[in-house]
Amino acid sequence: MICKTDISNLKTDIIDKIGQKIIVKGSLGRSKAFEKEATIEKAYPNIFVVKYEENDRNVTYSYTDVLTRTVEVFDGDSYSPLIPPPIETKKRKTSL
Repeated sequence: MICKTDISNLKTDIIDKIGQKIIVKGSLGRSKAFEKEATIEKAYPNIFVVKYEENDRNVTYSYTDVLTRTVEVFDGDSYSPLIPPPIETKKRKTSL
């Protein structure tokens, strides 16, 4: 479940990275994926804008796209994710 604090923390991280290089990974469907270098151009309350290096194109993403892992955003220098990977928890079986 996405909390307001998760979104506000991600917004802060994105705003801190404006003008810096990032790596965007995502899915194109049918087992096709992409990984491209980009620069964060602007950040707004609900979306942020990245500019891809290879084709000089602007694309917008919402913060929930990142939190739901529709796209993954990594720091361009250290290749560390802007949000940590999910913590897997074991589910208990309950007997009735």
